[in-house]
Amino acid sequence: MPQKRVDKGRIEPKKVTTKPNIDVKEKVALPKKIKAGASSKKEIDKDSTGYSAKNITVLEGLDAVKKRPGMYIGSTGPQGLHHMIWEVIDNAFDEAMAGYCDEITLRILPNNWISVTDNGRGIPVDIHPKKKISALELVLTQLHAGGKFGDSGYKVSGGLHGVGVSVVNALSTDVRATVHRDGKIWVQEYKRGKPVKKVQAIGKVKGTGTTIEFHPDPEVFETIDYTWKTIVDHLRQQAYLTKGVRIIIIDERPVAEKEKDTTAVQFPNATFQFYFEGGIASYTKHINKNREPKHDNVFYVEKKIDEMMIEIALQYTDDYSESLRAFANNIINPDGGSHVVGFRSALTRTLNNYARTKGILKEKDKNLTGEDVREGLTAIISVKLPDPQFEGQTKGKLGNPEVKPAVETVFGDEFMIFLEEHPRDAEGILGKCLLAARARNAARVARESVLRKGALEGFTLPGKLADCSSRDANNSELYIVEGDSAGGSAKQGRDRKTQAILPLRGKVLNVERARLDKIIANNELKSLIIAMGTNIGELFDISKLRYHNVIIMTDADVDGAHIRTLLLTLFFRYFPELITQGHIYIAQPPLYSVKKGKEMTWFYNEEALEEFKIKNGIKAEDLEVVEESEIDQNEEIEEEQTKQEKDKLAGRKLNVQRYKGLGEMNPDQLWETTMNPETRVMKQVMIEDAEKASEIFDILMGSEVAPRKKFIQTHAKSVKNLDI
Repeated sequence: MPQKRVDKGRIEPKKVTTKPNIDVKEKVALPKKIKAGASSKKEIDKDSTGYSAKNITVLEGLDAVKKRPGMYIGSTGPQGLHHMIWEVIDNAFDEAMAGYCDEITLRILPNNWISVTDNGRGIPVDIHPKKKISALELVLTQLHAGGKFGDSGYKVSGGLHGVGVSVVNALSTDVRATVHRDGKIWVQEYKRGKPVKKVQAIGKVKGTGTTIEFHPDPEVFETIDYTWKTIVDHLRQQAYLTKGVRIIIIDERPVAEKEKDTTAVQFPNATFQFYFEGGIASYTKHINKNREPKHDNVFYVEKKIDEMMIEIALQYTDDYSESLRAFANNIINPDGGSHVVGFRSALTRTLNNYARTKGILKEKDKNLTGEDVREGLTAIISVKLPDPQFEGQTKGKLGNPEVKPAVETVFGDEFMIFLEEHPRDAEGILGKCLLAARARNAARVARESVLRKGALEGFTLPGKLADCSSRDANNSELYIVEGDSAGGSAKQGRDRKTQAILPLRGKVLNVERARLDKIIANNELKSLIIAMGTNIGELFDISKLRYHNVIIMTDADVDGAHIRTLLLTLFFRYFPELITQGHIYIAQPPLYSVKKGKEMTWFYNEEALEEFKIKNGIKAEDLEVVEESEIDQNEEIEEEQTKQEKDKLAGRKLNVQRYKGLGEMNPDQLWETTMNPETRVMKQVMIEDAEKASEIFDILMGSEVAPRKKFIQTHAKSVKNLDI
């Protein structure tokens, strides 16, 4: 889970604007050319004629992409850089989904070049009847040009708008397209989106296919250095979704370039191949590799209805959360859509019908709810259809209404057959669901008795909470502090108007291994939930969040890191909206202080301290680290210290103190370094890859020991300055 550094430390409050109850005319600003006091309607109308047809700018060809690249690739950061690869790769997968391609090769070349090759039909090179230029040039230089609009092109396509490869061309310094087609090798090169020459044949060849090579424009992107792991993970997922297609990834960068990519160390082999006959059934097993399955056989169905192909795979595990991934034409839909609605409806109905038929649910028993049947579920839904309708530019949600009944029918019928034919698997699945139902009822009773009748209904807040006086959530902050000692310093040093302090005693419950009823019964977590005000589980309501900045502040040691990880696990599993909406932060207390006379300098890491020493020409003998046990928080000599200790401390030119705990700083120091919005440094917690984040939490916080041991052994050498 990445953390965004907030350099100046100031957290700008989110402003809520309301429409003023006044006459709108009073707030209308006059045009700049009209002098103050001008009120003549004729005068204003005359001036407005300066806005005419000549002020309308029309961006031709790829100019729109160059002007606003973020509209087409999301951003000009690392995410947008890798999106360039996905756009080219998607064209190759379109050929694969159409049945014309079974091998795709991606190469990372020296100097940040990318090459993508497929053995499909090859982009057409003949002259377009209307545009009078080669179809290859048309595809690479015109937006919305491709084989995805008419009936004669692709029946199923990931790209809908035909902008993919042309956008890549627009945002690259150089592009080279090579097409094997009609027994010839056709080539065309481009410079910043413009063709250098016309398409020409340079030789003969057997077979067909397309190769696109491009170099991203460093003037457009913040960085043009690729991340090997990001590429591998994405193409592995695509290989699962398009079974029977071989994907080859080759890293041909020299050692000097590979060293810039820290993830390349995790993959010592420079070549990867992915090929999955099992498709999403294999993908389900891959996701569950660190979890204990509740049944042996993975349910899988693949069926075509009209022009729509439906694939669904699922398996239950001992996990307490749902892991569902939905795709339409190989595009992930994080917000779900009609295919997810149909699947969930059929899942709940089918399991209840089977349980009633077999007598597992008695007449007096209530039906299983959707929440019950989704606990521990790992499911993948993949639909391929001719004309997908997505809600939003990011394609996050599928909107086709005809998909819901199709998925509901196919999955409901086939899953009932699976349960009938695999009674032992059905027993494991129903056992998991019934256990979840009992836990849900226990959690509901606990939540109603502890939370509804407590602070969330207007009664007292936790006694250990030092609340702020402000009732404006936009301007309020909650510091979750490790230990009573640090909590005492934070309470004294805080801004009482906007900053609340909640000290936690010891290490909180690991929610990765606990259900909701155990979480609510835990005193420390119960205090946190009540303090935040959002409730938890099915009653969660983010609009009731009492503090829009929730800040984790722990010691700079192993125990502090562990507590921070436990809290992040809680937020990720039960309060993900707080992360996605930018409410969670991690405080950065200093590691060192250097004092010379009355002047104090703070350092947040060892690198900064080393730079300070070099810059000021300080030698090792002039700079000796003083542990906090040698001097008290106020840097005064204790009376109990011997005369020799006093002489030793007084003789130093520079005192360096290493802080391991927040409680070792007095309130003024804690405010100055860690809590003052004008000077503090913080990290904002974000989720870039929810699937990968979930996998990491499974490994680090789950019940399986072997994956965690392997993870530690793999990454042990990359840990710097481990403080135990």
